[in-house]
Amino acid sequence: MKAYSLDLRQRVLAAVDSGMPRAQVAATFAVSLATIKRLLARRRERGDLAPTPPPGRRRTILPAQHAALWAQLEAHPDATVETHARLWNAARGGAVSAWTVGRAIRRLGWTRKKRHWQPPSGTRPPASSTARG
Repeated sequence: MKAYSLDLRQRVLAAVDSGMPRAQVAATFAVSLATIKRLLARRRERGDLAPTPPPGRRRTILPAQHAALWAQLEAHPDATVETHARLWNAARGGAVSAWTVGRAIRRLGWTRKKRHWQPPSGTRPPASSTARG
């Protein structure tokens, strides 16, 4: 779930500070009472309302490096994920696992299929594997 914008957070707290009942603030801004309580606690404890970064580790293969990975995939289209991991590590001097390279490849939408999947046409009737009669 995405974090509420800083502007919305400030408007919610400004409404609470002006004396508006919390239930009315929650209904007006479409937030929960728990969110209002959390925002008040955050302002009291930290002094700011900025959202915290999402938990978890940072990606090893950054979005800025996706173009380089795509070029490697096009240069070696039949290579396995393990081979791509070895090629990536040799070119960049890192220690990236095959799982990490596989996740990055899936994020790019690269498939090993020769034809790219296309959604079915809305005008053509679906193909049937059985004969009708």
